[in-house]
Amino acid sequence: MLVAEAEGTSEVPEPGRRKSSSPRQIPVVGVVTEDADAQGAFKTMDLNRVIKLLEETDKDDLEEKQLKSLKKLVQCYQNGLPLRDLSHIFKILNLCAEKIENQPHFIEAAFNILKLCGLPFLKKKVSDEITYADDTANSIALLGELMKVPNSELRIQICKCIVDFYHAEPPKKHITGYQQASSSYKIKMAEVGGLAKKMVQSLALLENQLVEKLWVLKALQHLSTSEVNCTLMMKAQAASGICAHLSDPDPSGQLLFRSSEILWNLLEKSSKEEIIQQLSNLECLLTLKEVFKNLFMRGFSHYDRQLRNDILVITTVIAQNPGAPMIECGFTRDLILFATFNEVKSQNPLVKGLKLSNSYEDFELKKLLFNIIVILCKDLPAIQLLIDGKVILALFTYVKKPEKHKIIEWSAAQYEELQLHAIATLSSVAPLLTEEYMLCQGNARVLAFLEWCESEDSFFSHGNSYHGTGGRGNKFAQMRYSLRLLRAMVYLEDETINNDLCEKGTIQQLIGVFKNTITKSNDKEEAIVLEIQSDILLILSGLCEHHIPRKLNQKKFCNLILGIMVEFCDNPKTTAHVNAWRGKKDQTAASLLIKLWRKEEKELGVKRDKHGMIIDTKKPLFTSFQEEQKIMPLPANCPTIAVMDVAENIRAKIYSVLGKLDFENLPGLSAEDFVTLCIIHRYLDFKIGEIWNEIYEEIKLENLKPVTTDKKILEAITVASENIGKMVASLQSEMIESQAHQDVQNEQKVYAKIQATHKQRELASKSWENFLARTSNAKTLKKAKRLQEKAIETSRHGGHPPNAIFHRTDIKGLNTTVPSGRVVTVESTPARLLGGPLADTDIALKKLPIRGGALQRVRAAKTVNEPKKSAPT
Repeated sequence: MLVAEAEGTSEVPEPGRRKSSSPRQIPVVGVVTEDADAQGAFKTMDLNRVIKLLEETDKDDLEEKQLKSLKKLVQCYQNGLPLRDLSHIFKILNLCAEKIENQPHFIEAAFNILKLCGLPFLKKKVSDEITYADDTANSIALLGELMKVPNSELRIQICKCIVDFYHAEPPKKHITGYQQASSSYKIKMAEVGGLAKKMVQSLALLENQLVEKLWVLKALQHLSTSEVNCTLMMKAQAASGICAHLSDPDPSGQLLFRSSEILWNLLEKSSKEEIIQQLSNLECLLTLKEVFKNLFMRGFSHYDRQLRNDILVITTVIAQNPGAPMIECGFTRDLILFATFNEVKSQNPLVKGLKLSNSYEDFELKKLLFNIIVILCKDLPAIQLLIDGKVILALFTYVKKPEKHKIIEWSAAQYEELQLHAIATLSSVAPLLTEEYMLCQGNARVLAFLEWCESEDSFFSHGNSYHGTGGRGNKFAQMRYSLRLLRAMVYLEDETINNDLCEKGTIQQLIGVFKNTITKSNDKEEAIVLEIQSDILLILSGLCEHHIPRKLNQKKFCNLILGIMVEFCDNPKTTAHVNAWRGKKDQTAASLLIKLWRKEEKELGVKRDKHGMIIDTKKPLFTSFQEEQKIMPLPANCPTIAVMDVAENIRAKIYSVLGKLDFENLPGLSAEDFVTLCIIHRYLDFKIGEIWNEIYEEIKLENLKPVTTDKKILEAITVASENIGKMVASLQSEMIESQAHQDVQNEQKVYAKIQATHKQRELASKSWENFLARTSNAKTLKKAKRLQEKAIETSRHGGHPPNAIFHRTDIKGLNTTVPSGRVVTVESTPARLLGGPLADTDIALKKLPIRGGALQRVRAAKTVNEPKKSAPT
């Protein structure tokens, strides 16, 4: 076969001849043998000639020639399309498409060329992918334009061609001199050319063609796997267009499956907010509602249940938009019905006879329905629907201990997960439905469940799912979510709810739970136990904040809090937070702790004087109870009174906290606080002295005689302890004396200030009286004038230098004895001279005014030595 090589292609040297080194390309005619064809040599043809032939219109046998040339083209490129020829081939394809309407024989040719587009693209050079990128992108984009051709076979083939982009196969034969383009090249060029947008637009042409529509959806399903294509589809309003036709008749079921897959991809790979906005219209939501209802009531296969759950997830995402008409389309009411029909018996025909199985899909459905209730309750108009649907009652059916020997539709692990999910849902819904919560005896149910959580009842928790984290083999997960629910209700500050909780003994129960969590926890559950303890403290603070009687035993609770602070202060970062804390009247944490120490010692009956100083230096920490008790010999494993005192009051914990805060740098302390701080600082030394004193006394009671060395040591310890007490007492005395001296100085300063204030008032009063006397009595005024003149004369220099000019400082005829200031009062210029407030005096002074003008001159205003002239009229 003779082949004329197109311009710009490489030369084909004859066998046995050396290729010419001349840079000039010379067209040659080569002969392709059958052997060369079998080896995969590429058969090229002049595409420009084919294009020119297709554009001709004035020959009789033209159609036959055109079809023949197209048949040769298909045969020539049966192993793949070179990138360099792609633009010409697609131009030929477009010309064929234009002829189809009047010349149906071109359908087959266009169909065959489209099949070639599904073959691999070929490159001769590595750089061809970059060189021909624009041509390739524009060519692939033409596939979307060809969807306008009203032919079913062509449209389906276009879609098949696009699907083949994502399932690339190697060429049937290896073609000498060519390589296959990268597998992702077609996909990338489709993104650049905007093919996805054109395919979305083509859906509008296929309203009643189900087969073609399914193929387009299949193509879009593949295209939507990339973010670029999803963005293009979003701009073409793909979400609303596809969603509105979800319920179209389709016996195969592919339409719903492929459409939901595309919507998923659009939500994940493009602007989620924009897609939600496109789906938040009445038409889309009505369609979703009908599809979900049909799948919920009539879907029994594994595939149908998966599809049902996918639709519910898409609905959940849309429901997050407050503007979505979920209530208007009736979807909210149906979702609430489906979420509660298993727990609350309903006569609604939609759920009559329905029953969920324990399959994975139905289990996921139940969790999704709980989740969408949380989202729906954020829309206030939906509150009444939640009340009508008895959502609170349905959720409370899970707030109870698992019943033994009862056949349930869920497995133990599934029921536990649903139980935790239901309690978490209640935490969001119950605060909005307080009346329904109280009608269902919500507080009693939660407290009873909490009591079971704390009991020793044998229960093996599976600890599955997000809600069960940290609760495997125990009931900490159930306890955590129950406390979250109580915390949410207490935070409402509803007195009806809080009073009901207190009447049911919530405070005592929670304190017991708090103590037990400390003893039962281990390192693996440290985080969840800490959350439980925090929630208990928040609930108790909410119940007791404005009600002193509800605090029952503040001392014990204070002991618990101080114990927690001791643990917290082990972290060096805590110190800054504690020192930064401020209470009422800007009280610091250190001042509060010292105040608690004084209050504790007063209740314990520790001997202190009126200033808080040590009275008994031998027993500076002794309480009234220790004074009354007699020392008795005890076994070595029994704690003595001095040791028991450490655990029975809060002094040791206050000492520990202040020690970790650094005794030397405590902010906001008064003199009284510093006096007490001296004792707290030496608490450990005093307590050690007490214990040694007990040991010495017990030895005496048992008639034991220590050896001389031990006796001396015991006496030395006793003396040292007493000396520390004396030293602290001396330091306290110095502080009190220093403070007393400072108080006296401060008092004297205040008195001096008061005295100066009174003196100033007296002088001001006397000055005022003198002033009144001068103004009301002529003799007094003359006397003051004479005194003033005398003072002035006395202050003057006795002699004057010769030829000096003397200036008088007084003003003749001045009848005042008050020195004149710089303020001068000037009377306003008469209005008759200015001509009123609207007169322009600057201009008026330059020109003589005419009759009736703003400014009028008078005779008194003439200048000196001015000749007499008649006034202008």
